[in-house]
Amino acid sequence: MDLHTQILLEQYDELLPVLEQLCGVIKKQLEMILQANDIEVTTVKARVKKRDSLEGKLHLKGSKYFDVTDITDLVGARIITYYTDDVDRIAALAERYFEIDWENSVDKRKMHDTDSFGYNSLHYICRMPKSLFSDPQYPQLNELRFELQLRTTLQHAWASMNHDIDYKSGVPIPKEYVRQINRLAGMLELADDAFSRIRVEINDYRRRVQQLVQNGQPDEIKLDAGTFSCYLQAKPFERLNQRIAALNQAEIQDVPLDEYLQVLISLGCETLGDVDRLRQRYEEDAYTLARFQLSSTDLDIISSAIGIQNICIVCILAQGGGKNGLTSLFNEINGDNPQNSMLAEMTYNQALNLSFMNK
Repeated sequence: MDLHTQILLEQYDELLPVLEQLCGVIKKQLEMILQANDIEVTTVKARVKKRDSLEGKLHLKGSKYFDVTDITDLVGARIITYYTDDVDRIAALAERYFEIDWENSVDKRKMHDTDSFGYNSLHYICRMPKSLFSDPQYPQLNELRFELQLRTTLQHAWASMNHDIDYKSGVPIPKEYVRQINRLAGMLELADDAFSRIRVEINDYRRRVQQLVQNGQPDEIKLDAGTFSCYLQAKPFERLNQRIAALNQAEIQDVPLDEYLQVLISLGCETLGDVDRLRQRYEEDAYTLARFQLSSTDLDIISSAIGIQNICIVCILAQGGGKNGLTSLFNEINGDNPQNSMLAEMTYNQALNLSFMNK
């Protein structure tokens, strides 16, 4: 080990407590920024470069650095996203919150020729501004630079695989394998673009569905998982739930209603208009059933599913489904269970005395 490398390593050893402090601060700040901007990612990591890794780097190009603080990746952070457009969103946030060393930052996504593929990642060299975080005990936290890498999950998979192939084998790779690897890189890039495009199209579709629902045009909307989710956002069963809860002055506990999609389809609903008509037709009878069910209880918490469940129960009975139809309903929403047939029989017997059974 030459004297210059030894001096830089000694500087690293002295600086290590500050580097570790900076590493923790960076990770926490990144997580807070992502949460505040409602960006979901797969991974947020931060690390301090290990001493042996630094020694290897200095062995190769130590002459580049006058001081250990000239090394820009002593602390590194990495954010791995689901979508390529989230990389650009986070990059814009990084530019807003951190001081960017543009001279040493690099967007490797723009370094390929039009007919080549390979490593894609955005690398920013940053400083932590005092306006974002400062600690009088560690003033160097705002002076030291750190590296922030941004890439998608597929880009990360490519980078990891390419690193293993290029750096771990120590053996030149035949051209036919290099060609296969480059083809795979192109496929991953296409997949990244496709995922982002599909997300945009799905969000546009959801907005159109919500607009149709708001404009009172539910007959134009085919019933499926996505449209049913949009329909539920309008809380169509809330009025019925509130009426039922008022019977016992009960609290309503929110639960997912997604499992009722297949029930509604089995009841003949093909559009959101069909669902809404079914709701309006059987809402009053569903309330009557709930009043009978709760009259002899002191329940003070009820599920937000009670409204739609009772509507489905009344519809099944009105269509002549009887106990078997109710058992199928409970199997769909509760999972197959022998107790569902007992619950169906009890519910059927309760309904026998109610007026809608004699219509």
